[in-house]
Amino acid sequence: MQHGPAVRRRKLGAELRALRTSAGLTSGEAARLVGWHQSKVSRIETGASGVKPADVRLLLDAYAVADAQLRELLLVLAGSDEGGGRHHWWHAYRGVLPPTYRDFISLESQASAMSTLETSVVPGLLQTPAYAREVTRAAVGGLDDERLDALVEVRLARQDVLRSDPPLELSAVLDEAVLRREIGGPDVMEQQLERLLEAAQLPQVRLQVLPFAAGAHVGVTGPFVIFSFSSTSDLDVVVLDHLTSSLYLERKEDLRAYTEAFNALQFHALSPEDSLDYIAGIGDGA
Repeated sequence: MQHGPAVRRRKLGAELRALRTSAGLTSGEAARLVGWHQSKVSRIETGASGVKPADVRLLLDAYAVADAQLRELLLVLAGSDEGGGRHHWWHAYRGVLPPTYRDFISLESQASAMSTLETSVVPGLLQTPAYAREVTRAAVGGLDDERLDALVEVRLARQDVLRSDPPLELSAVLDEAVLRREIGGPDVMEQQLERLLEAAQLPQVRLQVLPFAAGAHVGVTGPFVIFSFSSTSDLDVVVLDHLTSSLYLERKEDLRAYTEAFNALQFHALSPEDSLDYIAGIGDGA
């Protein structure tokens, strides 16, 4: 269990070690190819020290890694500001966002798929501007209007991952409490429920409701997010949010446990089709 930066270093190091091994090189041979001491390669691979994007690029060249998507992913994990697509936009908000939130957005922008259980609020990627404003105001007390506006802008900008090419594949299970909790008043909730119905029509979004009638379930312990990466499963990670920080679970046994839990939640939740009817019914006051 680690905080974001440590997880990124460890995952980056593990992937670089795997690429070196695939290239048939020892750490000493790799070090000689790039003009380093062997200990530097070892520290990078174990996550004991950070690594600059330029150093990652040297290693990738030495290992003859040609996969453009994998190269960009690893460079971004190293902190690179280069690249296009859906990466790096959040750097403009460095003065507003805490490091843990920047790490979360970084993972979200690079992931190929995201599975999330929400028990209290609508997922950020599916929030309307008005709903996002009320949630942000409640979650972060004492904000002036300028900072509040900036955080809402960030929340809405994150949603571009659903419209990218390729888009993020989003699977969300929402406890019924998410739909029943009135945030911002009736008009805000009406618009938010309509937004959920619209988003559920997107082929890259799978939305399911876990009704109160389902009783106790594995999700009662709290919400979580699983990020998956198409380039390599070794970068997959579970994120647990707390009031002042986030925890990242990277061990394979943790990933397996949370993946199995999410699969169980999907099984007990309403089907996507029935979920749409359920959301529409709540919107109609049923």
